[in-house]
Amino acid sequence: MTYNQAVQYLYDSAPLFQNIGAAAYKEGLGNTIALDEHFGHPHRKYRCIHVGGTNGKGSVCHTLAAILQAQGYRVGLYTSPHLVDFRERIRVNGKKISKKRVVEFVKEISPHQTSPRGGFFSLPLGGDGGGQFSFFELATTLAFKHFAEQKVDFAVIEVGLGGRLDCTNIITPVLSVITNISFDHVQFLGDTLPKIAGEKAGIIKAGIPVCIGENVNPEVKAVFQNKAKEVGAPIAFAEDEGLNAKFNFERALQGLCQEKNEATILTSVRLLRERGIEISDRAIKKGFKEVVRMTGLMGRWQILAKKPLTICDTAHNVGGLQYIFRHLTSLPHRKLHIVIGMVSDKDVKTVLTMIPKDAVCYFTQASVSRAMPVDELAKKALSVFNFQFTIHKDVPSAYLAAQQNATDEDIIYIGGSTFVVADLLTYLGC
Repeated sequence: MTYNQAVQYLYDSAPLFQNIGAAAYKEGLGNTIALDEHFGHPHRKYRCIHVGGTNGKGSVCHTLAAILQAQGYRVGLYTSPHLVDFRERIRVNGKKISKKRVVEFVKEISPHQTSPRGGFFSLPLGGDGGGQFSFFELATTLAFKHFAEQKVDFAVIEVGLGGRLDCTNIITPVLSVITNISFDHVQFLGDTLPKIAGEKAGIIKAGIPVCIGENVNPEVKAVFQNKAKEVGAPIAFAEDEGLNAKFNFERALQGLCQEKNEATILTSVRLLRERGIEISDRAIKKGFKEVVRMTGLMGRWQILAKKPLTICDTAHNVGGLQYIFRHLTSLPHRKLHIVIGMVSDKDVKTVLTMIPKDAVCYFTQASVSRAMPVDELAKKALSVFNFQFTIHKDVPSAYLAAQQNATDEDIIYIGGSTFVVADLLTYLGC
């Protein structure tokens, strides 16, 4: 079995949310618990930091991992989705899991994926998940096993979707982090911010400190306060601490949203220090400065060229894109070129109303079935307001059109969906 065959097996044999959306979503922890028991509870062999929230999870995870690495710890990092290669999801000290290890894992589990009750997973397999594991359940199990095999000191674990029923939620971390709350995945998590917050608050554990990154409104804050009180978890609100002013350091990650993430990270570090975990100011500065190099992070306000200034970012909902468009318009430029595609289950109309009115848009669609067809995206745009746009069948052709039309004094932005950025970076060979 080759690596490509192994990854294709995972995609084909288990539903992949990033490709098909709701049909891949599976509530409940039964399958994950069965897998975890079978493999000897690998996540108990190291300390974990659990990071949930609507936006900013990836930046916070990568920067916390970089800070811990800078302190000299051996650090596992589990994030999703990947942009170019499945192995981006699972790293140790920035190094992706090997292709060989992925193949070995698939060989180990593939005969048992749909085994009968008398076989491999006769235990709680299917109690709430049915007889087949999801892609994310298998990927999470592989990550937890790999980190144990690599003898990491810490693993920074990003929640996949929600929190309470996310399969990463079998861990007992040393710290829980919830970056922020905004509308996303409402079909699973609820149609109000307090309902969404309730699902995200599911990662708050008894006696484990929790950092809340961004205060949305009093109702949402109360959800977190009540959950923390219920389970006896110390709670800290990053926006109330004002730790940003303490540090003067270089930052590899730019963009207005990173100011919020920075406060979340610094408060998280304070809470880790209070638990007796050694983290120096030098490590904090190094982590912020070298997070991209140390962890392999891509797609967060990533500058691809200087003339014209060309930026891609994985922000993909109203909560994230509001900062992107605000930052773009604040930068000096002659003309703003926006290459944008979205997936069908987002609040596309609201995002379209946020696009700067004097921008030139290049509508496109990513190469996943969840992508909104570009013709439908253009039709929605026309129903919102009239502005200049062209339609392109795929991301590379939209990007090349923007490049051809832009001058050195212009800005090109590519985004709207994680998968648009993934298609771009794949095309560029990143």
